Amino acid sequence: MNRNLKLVINNSFNDQVKKHFFEKYELKIILDLYAQMVSKGSWKDYGLTISSKQVGFSVFRNAAENAMYKICKNFRPQNKNLKYLIIDSREKILKSSYNLKNLLNNINWKKL
Repeated sequence: MNRNLKLVINNSFNDQVKKHFFEKYELKIILDLYAQMVSKGSWKDYGLTISSKQVGFSVFRNAAENAMYKICKNFRPQNKNLKYLIIDSREKILKSSYNLKNLLNNINWKKL
């Protein structure tokens, strides 16, 4: 019998991951948009970037190119309208909002 095994009930690591990533409903909104854009042939690939300040969902036209757009969630925004951002390939903020669903639904992706 191995006496070094421990039962962990309240794992604080899971709480840290929740604070530094997209919530389940946020990821569903983003992936639904991604599926629509892939079916239209506009987007081909995606990537995730995670830091202590923000998490980003980058979309690519081709895997070998730079990201066309990045959908970001700031963990400590300076004001509430900077919680969710859409950033272009030059790191310029195209749109920002406190509500992810409204932000993504109110964008004309063809004009960007």
